[in-house]
Parts: sequence; C-alpha cells; structure tokens
Amino acid sequence: MPFLAPKRTPRKIAIGGRIKSRRQELGLTLQALADASGLSAPFLSQAERNQTVPSLVSLTALAAALEVDIGYFMEVPKDENIVRRADEPEYIDIDSPVIYQQLSSALPGQMMDAILMTIPPGHRFPVDQREGEDFLFVVSGELVSQVGDLREVLRKGDSMHFRSISPHTAWNETDQPAILLYVGTPSIFRAVLEQKN
Repeated sequence: MPFLAPKRTPRKIAIGGRIKSRRQELGLTLQALADASGLSAPFLSQAERNQTVPSLVSLTALAAALEVDIGYFMEVPKDENIVRRADEPEYIDIDSPVIYQQLSSALPGQMMDAILMTIPPGHRFPVDQREGEDFLFVVSGELVSQVGDLREVLRKGDSMHFRSISPHTAWNETDQPAILLYVGTPSIFRAVLEQKN
C-alpha cells in the first residue's frame, strides 16, 4: 500500500522578510551570512524573496548564524488557545518529506515541543546535537534510533528518553511509514514571543 500523506493545514511561516531584516540588522551581506550558516548566497537570496522555503536543518543553521531562536522565523499565532482539537490538526509547513503535526500550543516563552511525526519509508534524519532532552514514543511502525554509540530498533509502544547533547539520529528503514511522538526541550519550533500591541 503506498504511503499517503494526510491533508495538511499548513502553519504559515513568513521567513524571507525575517531573514533579510535580521541580516541587515546585524550588518551582514548575503555572502557573510552564507559563510556563517554554511548555505549558499544564491539560496539565501531566494529564501529572502520567498522563492524557496528552507528546510528545518537550514533554518537551524540560519538561526545560529543570525543569533536568534529558530522560533524567530515562525509566525506568532493570533490567540493563546491551549487546546488542540483532533478535527483541526495543524501541520508545520517546512521543506521535508516528514509530516510534522503540531501538538503543543504556542505559550509565550514555550520551553518544549510536542510533535507527531509521520516518517516515510527510507527517510533518515541528519545527526543532531544540542542542549536539552528528547523523548521519542513510537505510535506505529518501526524506527531505528541512534544516540551516541547506542543503536536501538524502536517498535510500536517503545520509547526513548535522552539528553540531546549526545549526537543522535533516527531513520525508517522499513517499507511502511512510522508515526513518532516527539517531545523535546528546548523548543526548536517555538513561535516568537507575542508582539507588542
């Protein structure tokens, strides 16, 4: 049976103007930002003009280079609703084959993410390493997770909790999608703090 992605209701992310504004605020040229982030100047130019949407990995690199939290790139929600309804799912629209369903609310100063990930067959996450904690729970399917030298196959109902300072990655080497509940600190999807009225 082919993998069918659920219908997405994307979270709108206004990225281009925010990248350019912060770059100019820091007095950086496109090339200087490219050198600092490891991304190409033509790619950054397209991103600033909203002609391409950077992946989560690219956004992480840009956030570090621009000295902001990754949430800087996310649009601030108009309300502070702390309840998520099953019939109104919200998906984070980024350039990735993984489907990210936002489960956490946009609390001001949010310290953690709760994300339901649908990981297609064959997908491998890049190696990540940062301060904080990660918790993984396999809702369905199977996933290989590696933390430091420890490599484990996680199946439905299995979980893993670790300090994310250890280099870690995960991948789906099966022919079926895996659904993973991810909870992590600090928030890497956190929306920016409420704007002043």
